[in-house]
Amino acid sequence: MATHNTTSSATPISSAPQKLRLRWRVVDIAVASVIGVASALIYWVAAIATYAPWGVLEAILPGLAGIVNGLWLFAGPLAAVIIRKPGAALYAEVVAGVLEALLGNQWGGIGTLIIALAQGAGAELAFACFKYRKWNLPTMLLSGALAGVGSWAYSFLTNLQAVDVASSYGIVYLVTSVISGMLIAGVAMWYLFTAIARTGALDQFSSGREQRAKALKRINNK
Repeated sequence: MATHNTTSSATPISSAPQKLRLRWRVVDIAVASVIGVASALIYWVAAIATYAPWGVLEAILPGLAGIVNGLWLFAGPLAAVIIRKPGAALYAEVVAGVLEALLGNQWGGIGTLIIALAQGAGAELAFACFKYRKWNLPTMLLSGALAGVGSWAYSFLTNLQAVDVASSYGIVYLVTSVISGMLIAGVAMWYLFTAIARTGALDQFSSGREQRAKALKRINNK
């Protein structure tokens, strides 16, 4: 992605609502793939960095470790809010999951692919609920939350470890996963997106031009 601080006359900035376009461009695929690759590296590092803290959190309260799950949920929401095409969240999350598995982790290839599909589907569902026409912080929060639900669902469907009535493990793990998804995949990714967009790096996307227009409007109104 090329970064530039001035707006080319060939790429007008407009805050007007954009018509939903279903067809993916080459740049859409390229950027979604880059997000997936970069996220995979972060996911892989996060798996190593949180190995010990995970055990500590579980010792404090079973299920509390879900609070770090957001570190594996952000590829989908970020790709979706930038590209604004159906399937972007699912695609980016699956790419990240596949590459993370290839790098090697404790969940193995099949397990990582399944959880990536679950998390990506959850992230995608939030935008689909609004027919891919709501691209704001509340929708990002919902996307992060549903990605967290997807992460929890993987544990439940694969080995039932997310549900333990006696210790309330399943409830705690669900709540912490959702909160983590909202904060990291939702709030943090929204502000990362807006910060990148304001530099002009995303002017090839309607999402980037929209954020630039809003930023210029605020500057002009001062």
